Amino acid sequence: MERVFNFSAGPAVLPLQVLEEAQRDLLALPGTGISILEISHRSKTFQAIIDATEANIRKVMNVPDNYKVLFLQGGAYLQFGMVPMNLLKGRSADYICTGTWSTKAFKEGASQGTLRCAWDGKAEGYVRTPENSELDLDPNAAYVYYTSNETIQGVQFKDEPNTGNIPLICDASSEFMYKPLDISKYGCIYACAQKNCGPAGVTIVIMREDLVEESADGLLGVLSYKKMAENGSMLNTPPCFSIYVVKLVTDWILNTIGGADKLYELNQKKAQLLYDVIDNSNGFYLGHAKPECRSLMNVPFKMATDELNDKFLADAKAVGLESLKGHRSVGGFRASIYNAMPLEGVEKLAAFMKDFAQKNG
Repeated sequence: MERVFNFSAGPAVLPLQVLEEAQRDLLALPGTGISILEISHRSKTFQAIIDATEANIRKVMNVPDNYKVLFLQGGAYLQFGMVPMNLLKGRSADYICTGTWSTKAFKEGASQGTLRCAWDGKAEGYVRTPENSELDLDPNAAYVYYTSNETIQGVQFKDEPNTGNIPLICDASSEFMYKPLDISKYGCIYACAQKNCGPAGVTIVIMREDLVEESADGLLGVLSYKKMAENGSMLNTPPCFSIYVVKLVTDWILNTIGGADKLYELNQKKAQLLYDVIDNSNGFYLGHAKPECRSLMNVPFKMATDELNDKFLADAKAVGLESLKGHRSVGGFRASIYNAMPLEGVEKLAAFMKDFAQKNG
């Protein structure tokens, strides 16, 4: 029953106190005699839970009043289709392709209408984000879409792309709530929960009200932002347990961590520990992304050769460091150090990496 440090890219680590609270309440929520897994989404008890979850998200992310917060299903993949399905309305949209997930969104979204690639980092191996001056934006685009953090390549935008008056749509699945954001810069920002703010099953969509109201007509209800908003995210049965755990995670951010500012400080400290090991290893470890575009959430790295890869993973596993194998498209290793990864876990990994390099370099 001893827990290890789980560096999985998703589903990912959750705060221990959240797991313990969910465990305590699993048989019966206090005062109800009913498990969260059994409770009716039409009950006053669940309405209070989803309302509290929304209130927490608004507080953590300082969401303006003219934005809707929706709890949907289908993960980021469904949003790849829902965004153009609702917002294109016969026009075209621009996509910034900085890695695997933005490219998938571009390809999947093209099934719904005309999309343009405003910048593509493929030729460079997806190692950086573009400068604003490099973006080939259509001033008449319905929206500009980007993925703020690429989990596989470890590439992260440090600031939002400047799109002028064109609505900015952001897949923030792997960095949601990791630092304070100016939500007013976005037309829509969304995240599947299982990387940074909860378990798999719920996708949180924060969308400006005018975009919600202007969503395309004639769509199946669960695929319409407008209809889902009109029904309080409960046109159909929502992922009740996942929403409940997001409430617990946001409680943890607000009450234990102290809010997004404190969380950002912690996330910067964790990432710096690993990048310092990589940069000071005299070439034993090699990072993937350019230093100025490195992710605070996902740290992919390699060794100079692959012959020690299996030994690295086996030795790490032996000391309780799990899920460090890199994605097949990049190779090597990847440490995902999302919001809930404790500092102690990153410190242990950094110490292990130093020791491994000394013994095998």
